[in-house]
Amino acid sequence: MDVRKVRILECIINDYIATAEPVGSRTIAKKCDLGLSSATIRNEMSDLEEMGYIVAPHASAGRVPSDAGYRFFVDRLLHQRIGGSTKSDKSAPALSPEALAFLEAAVFNNINQIDYLLKETAKAISFLTNYIAVVSEAVTPIKGERIKSLVLIPVDENTVLLTTVTSAKNIKNHSLRLAAAPDVDACLTLSRVMNIEFAGKELGAITPAAKKRLITAFAAYPHLLQMIVTVLEGVVAEGGKPRIYTGGIKNILTLPEFDDKGKALALFEAIEEQDYLMDLLNEADSGKVPGINVVIGAENQLVELKNCSIVKTTYHTGGGRATGDIAIIGPTRMDYSQAVNILQGIADKINNALKNINDST
Repeated sequence: MDVRKVRILECIINDYIATAEPVGSRTIAKKCDLGLSSATIRNEMSDLEEMGYIVAPHASAGRVPSDAGYRFFVDRLLHQRIGGSTKSDKSAPALSPEALAFLEAAVFNNINQIDYLLKETAKAISFLTNYIAVVSEAVTPIKGERIKSLVLIPVDENTVLLTTVTSAKNIKNHSLRLAAAPDVDACLTLSRVMNIEFAGKELGAITPAAKKRLITAFAAYPHLLQMIVTVLEGVVAEGGKPRIYTGGIKNILTLPEFDDKGKALALFEAIEEQDYLMDLLNEADSGKVPGINVVIGAENQLVELKNCSIVKTTYHTGGGRATGDIAIIGPTRMDYSQAVNILQGIADKINNALKNINDST
């Protein structure tokens, strides 16, 4: 495709992203400063339509991008970002200082719990983009993992937080509710006892002798011990299955593509299912460019996402052994430049934050 057609296609896509209205030749002539007449632009648009990059949504002079048009646009955008030779007059700007400052304030200040970090990350991404954000835990296969440490922390008079850290640095926080929770000193003592019994041993390796010693140590809190054993057994049963955090699911209700409340409800219900989200993230691994994967419209195998695009990247724990996913879900008319910028910026910061957290455990 020649340079003139590329620039016209980019104009159509950028204007449609901004307005959600079909784009005509007069609009392009006024807004894009191409130095071309409306008649010339119409001829080029006719060629783009024949090539399958734009379509007419109804009987009007305006056109909208097709999935193929978005794919061309996205591949070109990503090619530019990884140092390709093709240059654009309007290549995507880096993540703005304002957005970086927001992420720092919302997510990364005084963070020492991974689950909180990931929850806040999902919220921040959805706020910045007005799309749906999905963030999964970074985990490694749990087979053969050993317990590195167990820590009990009192939260209030009825709640303690159990933090489990494994040899592969899978870190999970479990909130345990009790009639009366142990105080700080008791939690320190109980944590010390648990680590004597479990540190360095495989998950699930609770011998009868160890259980007997634990029953003695937890004599004042028998129900708490039962809950801890259940948690440890559950960690093994999960097989390292990651938790998933979402943000901005209700944002779809504000998008014109989902004026049909039936479509919106179907997507809303699907995204609330954890297994569905895991399928979605796994499907988005099919991208061709390292670092950022994009699945557009009909490329989605999941029927609820045929009118959506997914932009996804990964983050790593310290040492890079475990990876998690960060994804943005929006309409095919999403702002791909913004999505790519935000994901790349936040993945870099999460990598650093998690490395610091893991190095301290």
